[in-house]
Amino acid sequence: MSSTLQFAGAGPSSTEPAATTLSAALDIWVSGGWAMIAIAAVALLLFGLGVNVWIRLWSTGFHSVPERVWRRWIDAPDEREGNVGALLDHVAAAQRFDEVPGLFAQVRTLELAPFARDLKVMKVCVSAAPLFGLLGTVVGMLATFGALASGGGGDQTMELVAAGISEALITTETGLVVALPGLFFQYQLGRKFDHYRAFLAHLESVLTQTLFRRAHAQSNAT
Repeated sequence: MSSTLQFAGAGPSSTEPAATTLSAALDIWVSGGWAMIAIAAVALLLFGLGVNVWIRLWSTGFHSVPERVWRRWIDAPDEREGNVGALLDHVAAAQRFDEVPGLFAQVRTLELAPFARDLKVMKVCVSAAPLFGLLGTVVGMLATFGALASGGGGDQTMELVAAGISEALITTETGLVVALPGLFFQYQLGRKFDHYRAFLAHLESVLTQTLFRRAHAQSNAT
């Protein structure tokens, strides 16, 4: 009976650390002031865009198709598959090598432009997060000086001063916590985007050379 009671009593106590952590996080959030709302909005936009860009870059499939495979696909349309195969279906429709740049210009407009736009927005968010934190710091310091100027001393004045300093420090820390991982995330996505752009440039070069050799061979045959 005693073991049953001990086991039953273990349930509420196991949830206490989570409830305490949640309560502490909520208290910190509230003490940060209105600047925390702006920082949270920036963080949602930053990491939401980042995850979206990562998924779209991964779905292109350029990293999973070896060069020897897509080189073979240029002359073997029946073997093409996936997004890289669909890309080759579009650009390999060129009959002459001088048509290739126009087709790849369309691909860059459709494929690369959205990535570049979203990465720029992420870069702006990385810069905006610590700035909102700094703005919250200024607001907190103004509240602190206002409490010192208007207070007559005592515990009430010290509470107002402590609240202002807490708001100033929390917003600064939160802005940096958002900006630092966001900076590394944006950098990694930028590198992957550069790899995709280099893949398209290499594919354009190979396809142009292939069509040029075909045209040269046909001219020699005639």
